[in-house]
Amino acid sequence: MTGWNDTGPDHPLPPVFPSLALCLGGALCWGVTMALCAYISLLTHDRLPSFHLRQLLLIYFAGGTVAWPILLPMARFLSRRRGIEARFAAHFALLSVGTVAITALAFALDYRLFYAQWHEPFGTVVWAFQFAFTTAGAVYQFLVMGLGLYLPVGLPVLAGASLWLARSMSPSMR
Repeated sequence: MTGWNDTGPDHPLPPVFPSLALCLGGALCWGVTMALCAYISLLTHDRLPSFHLRQLLLIYFAGGTVAWPILLPMARFLSRRRGIEARFAAHFALLSVGTVAITALAFALDYRLFYAQWHEPFGTVVWAFQFAFTTAGAVYQFLVMGLGLYLPVGLPVLAGASLWLARSMSPSMR
């Protein structure tokens, strides 16, 4: 065995880790695309003049950029040696739910930074409750108000990316 991409007879399962170019390049493209989805949604709803626009787009970019390299191997693992429908479904489900979850987490961390000035010192019981409920409130707020920023552009982009990823898996993984 010389690395992750071994596919010889001693290696019964195909590799699930994508190439470095697909992992890093795809992460940047996915992050930019998620930020563009938010930007276009804000533009179409006349909500673009926001004094938090840069920070908001950065959160969507970070969510997409971090999500891609985590979720792509997971989708490839779940869909290896399956038909194109299963590969498409795995990529679609994991990229959609995972990108939203990681972006919500990025939003929650930013939200937490703002409210930390009024929280108790780190490690106390009160701090733990404040941390948990501030994070839960931020995730809820993101799901209610931020999820819509993925539409209308995000759904067709997600479907296209999922189809491309399902079709481009190497023959050893099919």
